[in-house]
Amino acid sequence: MSERHLILGLGELLWDLLPEGAQLGGAPANFSVMAGRLGNHAAILSRIGRDDLGRRAMERLDALPADASSVQIDPVHETGRVTVEFEGGQPRYTIHQPAAWDFLELSDEWVRLAERADAICFGSLAQRSLEARQTIQTLVAQTPSACVRVFDVNLRAPFYSAEVILESLELATVAKMNDAELPLVLGVLGLPADEGPAADRLRLGALRLLAEFPALEMAAITRGEHGSLLATRKDWREHSGIQVKVADTIGTDLATLNEAGNRWGAWVASQPGAMPALPEEIRARIAAEIEG
Repeated sequence: MSERHLILGLGELLWDLLPEGAQLGGAPANFSVMAGRLGNHAAILSRIGRDDLGRRAMERLDALPADASSVQIDPVHETGRVTVEFEGGQPRYTIHQPAAWDFLELSDEWVRLAERADAICFGSLAQRSLEARQTIQTLVAQTPSACVRVFDVNLRAPFYSAEVILESLELATVAKMNDAELPLVLGVLGLPADEGPAADRLRLGALRLLAEFPALEMAAITRGEHGSLLATRKDWREHSGIQVKVADTIGTDLATLNEAGNRWGAWVASQPGAMPALPEEIRARIAAEIEG
């Protein structure tokens, strides 16, 4: 059996407070959980409070295939919370601050993990505070040259800036965003977002990012129910998406990567919460569909 890859999810760990109840989430943590389900050694690098929500978060993570042993405990600040309300069927987020993950500390343990990482995922939201931003960017820079460094843009106004986006893209080898975020990213960077035929704008926008940032090797653009676009400097592939009944949207070669991303994304969207249980028979079925 080949050695498992070390995958790190670095950033926010929080509770989404929905009308029907609380769900544990945070994009980097969701990334780690899915990476663990696919057979990797996946660790969550985040910070929670010494409070009831923090205790509940650790209890929830105990049942999931992600290593939460390196999650920091903040004696002062509360575990992260996001109040989610719906208006006209669309979610509206109130991201409370400060939260424990605004105070990520650069520990020796985290540095050692970063130095061995095969992949690391980080976003813009957890960089809203200077302290967490410095910790995140320092750790990403400590990863080996072969490490896949995924910048999950995940824009949440007003918690992003041109400076954070620029610095993060300079560190990343993969940039992941949705089709609404791409023109925003291009705009704050001063790059054209609306040139060329409408049908080609996502691809052209992805290629502009790849041309602007030498370390960037791939741009991944999700399009909701319409699938996704993956682009490198030499190739690009579109996927039309997998049709499912959506329960919750909160969380190789390009063709295979696109197929895998859409199938796993569709499955998560069809389940309640960002970290749903994954029975072995479901995992095996989806893996076979990707390979088939």
